[in-house]
Amino acid sequence: MSGQFLLLFAIVAAAGAFVAIAAIALPAAESDGLPDARPGTLPLRGATRSQAAGFRDQIDRSFQGIVDRGNRRRLRLTGLTLAEHLARADIKLRSSEFVLIQVGCLVAFALLGLFRFGFGPQFVVSGVGAYLLPMRVVKYRQRRRLKKFSNQLPETIGLLSNGLKAGFSLPQALDSVARNATPPVSEELGRVTREMSVGASLESALHNMVKRVASDDLDLIVTAILIHKSVGGNLARVLDNISHTIRQRVLVKGQISALTAQARASGWIISLLPVGVAAILYVIAPTYFRTLTTDPLGVVLLIVAGASIVVGNVFIRRITSIRV
Repeated sequence: MSGQFLLLFAIVAAAGAFVAIAAIALPAAESDGLPDARPGTLPLRGATRSQAAGFRDQIDRSFQGIVDRGNRRRLRLTGLTLAEHLARADIKLRSSEFVLIQVGCLVAFALLGLFRFGFGPQFVVSGVGAYLLPMRVVKYRQRRRLKKFSNQLPETIGLLSNGLKAGFSLPQALDSVARNATPPVSEELGRVTREMSVGASLESALHNMVKRVASDDLDLIVTAILIHKSVGGNLARVLDNISHTIRQRVLVKGQISALTAQARASGWIISLLPVGVAAILYVIAPTYFRTLTTDPLGVVLLIVAGASIVVGNVFIRRITSIRV
């Protein structure tokens, strides 16, 4: 036990030394054009902002290699970079800063696992699980934001159609909706209008919005707008028809969600309850499951139980997942 404490102390000391060296190596904030602060005076606000910017730039340079390697892997798997994932979740962080959070979670939970269990599978599992946790949060925020965007979309289309009927051009109608709608629709349409104001075309601004939001209904609306721009027609009437279709779809989705809520909750409770109870008991009393982890038959039983839980959860999710 004393050897483990010494190892833990050495790791913490090494981490502290690394942080100290990194802090010393950080470049000083640029002070070009800024007068030197005199003794007894408050530091300049611009200098404080410059120091913060310099710290963020240093983090960005330090983790850029990790970000680039991760982006190449993500592009093969999902076709999106880490920055695009963060944009879909509306998280105002740089990719390097998010990677820093992941590394910090890995180190913190790995040290906790090492302190509690020593060297073993628990040490590795705690570190890897903590490293993957921030991305799970990003996925959750993406789903929540997409659901909120989809619920606001019918009213947004109605406002856009009314603006066109009132005589506004399409960019003017988009700007009006961006100022009157609520987030996240107002944020996305505001970004579209800002992109067009700095020289981007309507097509590229709308395509960028579709890529950020990843909504099939929004893709349908953008396609209708671009077709209208090419061949003409009554865009307000087309948008009214699309709005009616999306309203009916949202209504049906709500009814299905209400009817399947009990089955979905039961599936998650049945799946997570044994895992949660086992994890709590294992942390409180590690010897409780010693037979299951040391005896070959116990390991087989754990594998069979875990496989059964996963298969049952998958079946319940497939039964309650109805695509409209």
